[in-house]
Amino acid sequence: MPVEVRVDVAAPAIRAVGISRRYGGTLALRNVDLTLDRGERLALTGPNGAGKTTLIRVLATALRPSAGSLSIGGIDAVRHPAYARRIIGVVGHQPYLYGDLSARENLRFYSRLYGLERAGGRIAEVLALVGLDARADEPVRGLSRGMQQRASLARGVLHEPQILLLDEPETGLDEAAQVTLATLIGDWARQGRSIVLASHRLDWAHQLTDRSLALDRGRRL
Repeated sequence: MPVEVRVDVAAPAIRAVGISRRYGGTLALRNVDLTLDRGERLALTGPNGAGKTTLIRVLATALRPSAGSLSIGGIDAVRHPAYARRIIGVVGHQPYLYGDLSARENLRFYSRLYGLERAGGRIAEVLALVGLDARADEPVRGLSRGMQQRASLARGVLHEPQILLLDEPETGLDEAAQVTLATLIGDWARQGRSIVLASHRLDWAHQLTDRSLALDRGRRL
């Protein structure tokens, strides 16, 4: 019989213990511990090559850790990554959108993947939320990098995830859009969503989060 896996509302949003990740002979993450409470915002900082993106991808279950344990909402994310992904939203360097489709069509596609019923209203809501409703029906490949990133933000929150993993989400956004993003991050936290925000803009990230975790050469400082 299939295993039924449920979110534990009493568990931390994220609990990672002894996470390591190896690429061939290179150890990109070295025994990293991380606990994130519900509604908490964490800034993930460090220089290029520190391991920020690798850690985000492990937390997103896009990469399997070479060692350590990972719990997402009380779900063993190493054993049951598909269940963990249901409550995670991810925005990274790449928008993960189909260029020949419009933003609205992309969101319709993702709504089917997430199993959202009668998703038209939710799609309109998130497009307006990120300020993309006026250009939602243009092919994504013709949009600016900033507009594509707005569409990526809409994709990341479409299924109303409990946990948001944001890897330099401000990339390509103009100043007005960055202000909108900052407002959204605050709103999401007040709604009880937990957020991990990786950014090179340390002052900006620290203003938007409750605490920080610094990495250097794969180690937690």
